[in-house]
Amino acid sequence: MADLPEFVLDREFEAPRELVWRAWTDPQYLHRWYGPGVETVVHKFELKPDGVWLNEMKMKNGSNFQKVIFKEVTKPQKLVWHHCSVDSDWNIAANPMMPDWPRILLTTVTFTESGNKTNVRLSQIPLDATDAEIACFAKMKDGMSGGWGGGYAIIDEVLAELKAG
Repeated sequence: MADLPEFVLDREFEAPRELVWRAWTDPQYLHRWYGPGVETVVHKFELKPDGVWLNEMKMKNGSNFQKVIFKEVTKPQKLVWHHCSVDSDWNIAANPMMPDWPRILLTTVTFTESGNKTNVRLSQIPLDATDAEIACFAKMKDGMSGGWGGGYAIIDEVLAELKAG
């Protein structure tokens, strides 16, 4: 895997780890920040190894469907999942908007406590990808910070609400 391109995003949040974990793992908050600028519908969310998260992002020109299969859930330190492009029946398929996008990304998110702050590291690597998918990911990965960053700004709002109680 060392030869594969990797997207890494580090971010410090001004909140205790338990609250940051909650923003990432409670569908009540997750749908608000995941997919900023679109309506995100969480159809199913099973936070456990081999549990699934079925996610739909509704846009002007239709919906983008994603399936997450959790591989590791270590509260509140770590999440590992397979992030899958799927069709509307939740079957792994090419992304209709970007056919060479990897069908599966290995995603690892770690939550490290630092006083009353939490450092989050997100990593994504193509999994079982074709050469074309790896090349597409390598070309696009530098622009992925924008989407995640937009979501992270909304997480800041969610965390302010959670801290206020």
